[in-house]
Amino acid sequence: MGKIAIVTSEFLIKHAGAPSHPERPQRLQRILEFITSNKEDFEIYEPVEATDEDILSVHSPELLDVIKTPAGDTFTMLEEDTYVNLYSLSVARMAAGAGKIAIDLVANESKKRVFCAVRPPGHHAEKSKPMGFCLINNIALAAEYAINKYGLERIAIVDFDVHHGNGTQDIFYYRDDVFFISLHQSPLYPGTGKENETGKEIGYGYNLNFPLPAYTKGEKYIEIIENSIIPKLKSYKPQLVLLSSGFDAHIDDPLANMYLTAEDYSEITKRFVVFTEELDIPLVSFLEGGYNLEALVDSVASHLTALSGKN
Repeated sequence: MGKIAIVTSEFLIKHAGAPSHPERPQRLQRILEFITSNKEDFEIYEPVEATDEDILSVHSPELLDVIKTPAGDTFTMLEEDTYVNLYSLSVARMAAGAGKIAIDLVANESKKRVFCAVRPPGHHAEKSKPMGFCLINNIALAAEYAINKYGLERIAIVDFDVHHGNGTQDIFYYRDDVFFISLHQSPLYPGTGKENETGKEIGYGYNLNFPLPAYTKGEKYIEIIENSIIPKLKSYKPQLVLLSSGFDAHIDDPLANMYLTAEDYSEITKRFVVFTEELDIPLVSFLEGGYNLEALVDSVASHLTALSGKN
């Protein structure tokens, strides 16, 4: 199917907090090193900065005001886990704007699969609140952009980050044009993502959570995807699938207690590649978590290989 499109930028490294913070620039640096060393397999696209209008399509003015808060000479903590420095607003705009480039690529049919190698992650950012390392909800902004610019009526977001995507759920909980599905460790931060959180009003039934106990292995993820998620998606008939691709359920990740391997991420990805091929619809993946550098790079490599259709 040709080279995989990757939307990324070295500028995204400039968002930095305390050296000990898990969401650190080295996460993307290592991924970019891998991409550069295998550049013949990829086509690289530079992101654009999301505008205030883009951000306000999924967030409140209050969130925008908070992330515009001037940072100190080093960094400022917005809450216990989330920081900004002098570059963070521009970096967050660019991370969110990567989704616009990705949607344009697939909507114009030049690409079928795109990976947005961006940071900070986005899926914890709620409508009115940055949290959990996240400033702007990158995947939510991309979904809204696809709806507003290209008239899509049914988008599926599948989140396999080890932490529940509370922000994405919050943004789309009352809607049926975005079907949000999450597999995540429970109990674990942020404490949301129970099975009975299924959406409200016209969104009822379009929010699906699979809270999983610690030490769950990849086989269980595959079982859920094949027997529960894919059948739901077949009934929904999405026009686009977006993946919140967190790699922190890896057995070596320091922030959780799951037992996935890089090979498991390949198998997970393949299920969605096959599904989208069958429906002849595009697939766009967004980097979320993953905090052991070696495990992260290995998992991203497996994910990209599966996206390319290679074994």
